Amino acid sequence: MSKEDLPTYEVYALRYATSQNRRRRENFIAQDPHDEAMPMDYFVWLIRNDKRTVLVDTGFNQAAAQARGRTFLRCPIGALSALELSSEQVTDVVLTHLHYDHAGNIDLLPQATFHVQEKELHYACGRHMCHGVLRHAYDVEDVVDLVRRVYAERVKFHQPQASLAPGIELYLIGGHTQGLQCVRVRTARGWLVLASDASHYYENMMRASPFPIVFNVADMLDGFDTLRALADSPEHIIPGHDPLVCEHYRDVGAEIFALHEPPIKN
Repeated sequence: MSKEDLPTYEVYALRYATSQNRRRRENFIAQDPHDEAMPMDYFVWLIRNDKRTVLVDTGFNQAAAQARGRTFLRCPIGALSALELSSEQVTDVVLTHLHYDHAGNIDLLPQATFHVQEKELHYACGRHMCHGVLRHAYDVEDVVDLVRRVYAERVKFHQPQASLAPGIELYLIGGHTQGLQCVRVRTARGWLVLASDASHYYENMMRASPFPIVFNVADMLDGFDTLRALADSPEHIIPGHDPLVCEHYRDVGAEIFALHEPPIKN
C-alpha cells in the first residue's frame, strides 16, 4: 500500500492521573542544578477511525495510585466512555511496556488482544527482576495478569518492528526497559509518534538526558534519534508524561486531548 493509500486516524491522549510533587532533579539522569517543581502526568492513548480502534496502554487503578503516592483522577478505561467507547468494544491494546502505570487494568478489557514486544515479557519475567532497582516500576500482579492472557491466546508478540494495521506501526526502542516500544500513527497532519516512556518529557529528548529509570542508557539515547526519524517533525512526537501535552493540544472534554490536530501552542 502506497503512502497515499494509507488510512488516517484520530489520536487522543487521555489524562488519568498526576504527580504534582516531583522536582526537576528526579526527571533527568544527568544532574540538574535546579530544584524547581516539575510535575508528571499519566496518560493512555486512543487511536481510531471508522474501521479500527486501538488503545495504547492501560494505566493503573486507585489502589496503585494510593500505594505509590499518585493523584488518581479517573479510571483510564472508564474514561473511554467520553469518546462513546465501551471497554467491551476495545479489541486491540498495545502495551508499550509493562511498568505499573502502563499495564494495569487489563482485566477491564475482556475482548482485547494485547500487543507487546517479546523482549518486554522476557525482561519482566527474567533474571533482571531479581534486582529491586529494576523491578520497582513493575507490579507483579499486572505481569501475572498478562501471562494468564498468554495462556488464553490473547497476547500477540512482536519483534522488533511490526505493522499492527495499515497506518499503525510498532517499533522496538528499548532503553527505559528492555522491550519498550513506540507507536507510529498516520494522521491527517502526518506521521505522529507516541513515544511513551522513550521520552517522558519533551525536555528529556531535547537535552539528550534520559529519565533516570533506565535499563540501557545508550539504547535510550539512540531511541531519541529513532523517534525523530519516525515522526514528520518534532511537533509530531508525543512524550509519555509531560503536562505540556495538555497545553499544546485541544481538550475535547474530560481532559482528553486531540493529538491528530495541529498544536495550539508551541
